[in-house]
Amino acid sequence: MAAGNRTTVVEFILQGFSEDPQLWGLLSALFLLLYLMALVGNGLIITAISLSPGLHTPMYFFLTNLAFLDIVCTSTILPKLLEVLMVGVDTISYRGCLAQLFFLTWSLGAEMLLLTAMAIDRYVAICRPLHYSAIMNWSLCTLLAIAVWTISASNTSINTGLMLRLNFCGPNQIGNFLCEIPSLLPLSCSPTALNSVMMVIADIYFGVLNFLLTLTSYGCIVASVLRIRSAAGKRRAFSTCSSHLLVVILYYSSIIYTYIFPGSGTSMEKSKVGAVLYTAVSPALNPLIYTLRNKDVKAALWKVTACSR
Repeated sequence: MAAGNRTTVVEFILQGFSEDPQLWGLLSALFLLLYLMALVGNGLIITAISLSPGLHTPMYFFLTNLAFLDIVCTSTILPKLLEVLMVGVDTISYRGCLAQLFFLTWSLGAEMLLLTAMAIDRYVAICRPLHYSAIMNWSLCTLLAIAVWTISASNTSINTGLMLRLNFCGPNQIGNFLCEIPSLLPLSCSPTALNSVMMVIADIYFGVLNFLLTLTSYGCIVASVLRIRSAAGKRRAFSTCSSHLLVVILYYSSIIYTYIFPGSGTSMEKSKVGAVLYTAVSPALNPLIYTLRNKDVKAALWKVTACSR
């Protein structure tokens, strides 16, 4: 649609991983496998926890929310990526791009908040075990979950709303396989200062602040565990938070790897790798991490799969 001597962009072109068609089949199989692992694994965790009264505790309540977020995150990105690789359709409509941006930003922000809430839960369980039931009651857990979803939804609504006010009238090739704010801002022909400021504020709050809170919680946990005299007691204490700690390390390492580099040159390839880690690899591995290191979850999953036979 013409606007003076400018044309409004109605679709964007997504940049793939390779221009070699011979690699597309291998990449398609890899991402399809990761997507199925994420859907099946997280779906089984939600089902197992829901059907097991013994797992209706704060830790598994938060784990259910995490599994749901992983499904939303990977389902927002991977179906379109698979379409690009398998069908060769590398375009995405303007509305589709903003919808992808909305749900991706929502799920990523909510996951960082949720990981912080889970770290606080593990801190209370290990450092204040006698008061755990009184502190982490269902009212507080429900309030934390509502806060996670509401705050992240408010953030993504504000940032997506600011993106809607921008005009895109020139280049339409996104230097990534997904739509996100850092990739779209350079393509706009409108002033983007306000968008950049809000993006930095969101990064500081969701990324830096939550990362520091999580580190502080685990610093207190480690200090508390080291005061335990018996080796068996230390192992039991660490076993209750080791799975969550692995998930935190995997998730935040991919986020830091992605956003610590400037968005130009070869760093764009690094940005793609980082995006794959938090949109495909992390959602697929999280169920395995919690299953392999948690006897209660394994027992619940065994019951669910046995009943389905």
